[in-house]
Amino acid sequence: MGQRLKDARLRRRFSMETVCARADISRPTLYKVEKGDPSVAIGLYVQVLRVLGLVEDLSSIAREDLLGRRLQDESLYQRKRAPRKKPLPGDSNG
Repeated sequence: MGQRLKDARLRRRFSMETVCARADISRPTLYKVEKGDPSVAIGLYVQVLRVLGLVEDLSSIAREDLLGRRLQDESLYQRKRAPRKKPLPGDSNG
């Protein structure tokens, strides 16, 4: 993700200083973001995405969680019913 953010910054011809000023972060922090450093808070990634005009892309994270939906459906309570009784031969009730 860090490399993609760096590529997006360069495509927009934004300098590190510009992004840092607009995102209110330091150059070393932006460097860490662009390297994908996991110690950087997710909020800082969001700030950089906002500066780059990509914050809407966050809505696509886990949008279609097929595995999660399947797991959720499996854990839903299913009512247990007794099996249907077969009518006895010659029984007219049934």
